Amino acid sequence: MLILIAGPYRSGTNDDPELIQQNLHNLEAAALPIFRKGHIPIIGEWIALPLINLAGSTQMGDEAWQEIQYPAAHRILEKCDAVLRIHGISKGADEDVRIAKEKGLKIYYNIEDIPDAKS
Repeated sequence: MLILIAGPYRSGTNDDPELIQQNLHNLEAAALPIFRKGHIPIIGEWIALPLINLAGSTQMGDEAWQEIQYPAAHRILEKCDAVLRIHGISKGADEDVRIAKEKGLKIYYNIEDIPDAKS
């Protein structure tokens, strides 16, 4: 499965770069266990952040950031089979889950609940 990892990135940080980096680390920490279960993990920021930079964003939340940040995850969801919603308050992650449910995707809240891929 291609599994989007959804959780806080900017939420609760007051745009503090260290807290944002910690949130990204928390998202990324889920990727290796998913990979080891035989799936492909993806995080929206892995796609969005380089594009935001290329679009000339100068600060978080500016026009280029808004154009890309959330739409990137929504486009990824078009290809995903499931979502892992990690802990933490996040309107963006909640929206990802809402969209995924509309599409009939499986939603996981614990890595342990994700089945191993069949060989």
